[in-house]
Amino acid sequence: MVSEKIQENIKLPIIDLSLEKSQIIKLIVKASEEFGFFKVINHGVDTNVIKKMEDESYKFFSKPFSQKQCAGPANPYGYGCKNIGLNGDNGEVEYLLLHANPNLSISQISKNISSDPLMFSCAVNGYVESVRELACTILELMAQGLRVQQTSVYSNLLMDLHSDSLLRINHYPPFNWTPHLLHHDCDTSPNSCNSTVSKIGFGEHTDPQILTILRSNDAPGLQISPQKGLWVPISPHPNTAFAVFVGDTLQALTNGRFKSVRHRAMVNSCKTRMSMVYFGAPSPHARICCPLELVTTTPHKPYHLYRPFTWAEYKKATYSMRLGDTRLDQFFRLQSENDEIISINNQTS
Repeated sequence: MVSEKIQENIKLPIIDLSLEKSQIIKLIVKASEEFGFFKVINHGVDTNVIKKMEDESYKFFSKPFSQKQCAGPANPYGYGCKNIGLNGDNGEVEYLLLHANPNLSISQISKNISSDPLMFSCAVNGYVESVRELACTILELMAQGLRVQQTSVYSNLLMDLHSDSLLRINHYPPFNWTPHLLHHDCDTSPNSCNSTVSKIGFGEHTDPQILTILRSNDAPGLQISPQKGLWVPISPHPNTAFAVFVGDTLQALTNGRFKSVRHRAMVNSCKTRMSMVYFGAPSPHARICCPLELVTTTPHKPYHLYRPFTWAEYKKATYSMRLGDTRLDQFFRLQSENDEIISINNQTS
């Protein structure tokens, strides 16, 4: 078992999207290769759009547990508490899971979430539209930085009419909570809690989708693991920033150049943390294969690190495994050039 080390003195990248474009591109590529993570500021997402989504989220989580249960279970969308997925993973978290496809209405589920379903739906739709636009902007900058000829090759996957993107709102109360007694203002004072004691709120994992855009309040708890056994806490500041994570699918789409980073959320006994997480995903039938420009050249022929697969195939593999299991390299990585030839023949036969 690898011993765990927390290292707080690693400076994680914060990228100002108002800088000169060529500089932004270099910084994004470097951060994605080195950490698979960065924060963005001056991102253009309206503060009113963010506040409306935060307000609606806090309103929901402040309800009595019995009322929140009416919006569940999360199968696949709705309210969940402590159970993460279907394979036995648990955490100190409650959440709302919503689809983020603008072509599908959330009005029906909104009736079980809010006393004003229209206001909730408008908040969700406005937020999703804004963060999807931000995700697409970042993906196009990434494609330019990787010198991919069709710079919209990644963003088009998110804009597909059948995109399988999600919005997940996670609420992490202080860990001495009981769901049916929870109120969202239950923070204890600094003198009465121990901020050095923490529990797992959401266990370590990589995100299976393309790109994750995360917004949280001013409570700490998010950590990334740039290497095995090492965890780096992510400051909640600046509180205007969005955190960006490379997902497994983007790692495959960049032929392993960008790294899907393992991360987790911790909770302590002091302060409630809430995060609003957009998972940008392709349509179920989208074929995941990196552009030819990113294939490593060998003396004989191009060589892909990963076999082509559909998002539906990868999603099925993800949901059949535990949260922290390795999926991409274990089941989809080609071991040699010969494996690629076999894979291509299977695809065309």
